[in-house]
Amino acid sequence: MQALEKIKSGNFELSENEIIDLLNIDTQSREFYELLSVSNALSRRKFGNRGYVFTQIGINAEPCPINCRFCSMGAAHYSLDSQWEKTADEICSQLSWLQESYFDDFFLMTTADYPQDKFISIGKAVKPLLRKDQKLVANIGDFDLDTAFKLKEAGFTGAYHINRLREGVDTLADPKDREETLRAIQNAGLELYYCIEPIGPEHSYEELTVEILRARELHIGVMAAMRRVAVKGTPLYDRGQISALELTKIVAVTNIVVNPSRAMNVHEPVQVALLAGVNQLYAEVGANPRDTDSHTEQNRGFNPAAAWKMLEEFDFYQPG
Repeated sequence: MQALEKIKSGNFELSENEIIDLLNIDTQSREFYELLSVSNALSRRKFGNRGYVFTQIGINAEPCPINCRFCSMGAAHYSLDSQWEKTADEICSQLSWLQESYFDDFFLMTTADYPQDKFISIGKAVKPLLRKDQKLVANIGDFDLDTAFKLKEAGFTGAYHINRLREGVDTLADPKDREETLRAIQNAGLELYYCIEPIGPEHSYEELTVEILRARELHIGVMAAMRRVAVKGTPLYDRGQISALELTKIVAVTNIVVNPSRAMNVHEPVQVALLAGVNQLYAEVGANPRDTDSHTEQNRGFNPAAAWKMLEEFDFYQPG
C-alpha cells in the first residue's frame, strides 16, 4: 500500500485519499500492525513516554434539548437513573478527593443548555484548588467570543469542543454554531481539545477523514478518537459499536495525520489502543453521556489510579 509505505518512510503529509486508504487497512492483516508501529514510534518520539491522565466531573444529570441520539441525557430519551445538579461546594469537595491522586488537566462538563454564567462562577470556585500546573478545561454547549474571553478570565485554559459525526442529523446542534465556537475558542487564546467522535459502525471512512483533516487544520495539541458506546435506551443503541481493533486503527491514523503536540487519547480507555501510541486517558466522575448510571465512577468511569495503571502497563509514566 502506497500510503503505508509513505508513512513508514516518515512522510506524514497525507492527502484525503491516502488517509482513506489507511483507514481501509484490514485489522487482521500484517499492514495493521505496521500502521500501529508507525503511530507508536511517532508518539514515543514526541511524548518521550510521558503519560497524561485528565479528570472530568459531569456536574449535572438533566435532560438536554440538543437530543443527541447517542447520548443518555437526550431530553427525548433520557436514560440516566436519576436527575440532579451538583452545587459548587459539592464539586469542590469532589475535586479535593480527586486531588489525592495525581492527574493533569481538569474538565468540567455540562449539558448544552446549562447556564454559562453559573458555569463560569463554578470555574472560579474550583480554580484555587488546582495545582499551578493543572489546566482547567470547559466542556459545555456552544458559545461566542465574548463568553470565550469570560472563560479565560475565570481561569479556564482551554475547552473541549468538536463538530461531531453527523452533527445536525444525529443531533439538533447546528454545525455552523459548532464551527463558530471552535473559532471563538482559538481566537480567545484558549487551548482547543478535539476528538473524532462518536464513531459508530455506520460512519464511512470518508466521514471520519473530514474530521481528521479538520483537526489537522486546527493544529490540535491534545487529540482523541472515541467510539460510540451503545447505550441502552438511546435511539442509536441498535446500531451497536465498532470493535476495539477498529478503534485502535482509527486512533493510529488520527495520531499520524493530526500529529498532536502534547497528547493522543482514546476514549473510553481501551487497552489495545495504547499499542498505537495513546499516552493520555480520562478518569470520569458524575454524569456521563455514555452511561445509564448518573454517577459514572460507580460504573463505566475510570478513576485516576486505574488510568495510570493502564498507561504504566505500556511504559507511559507520570512526571516525577
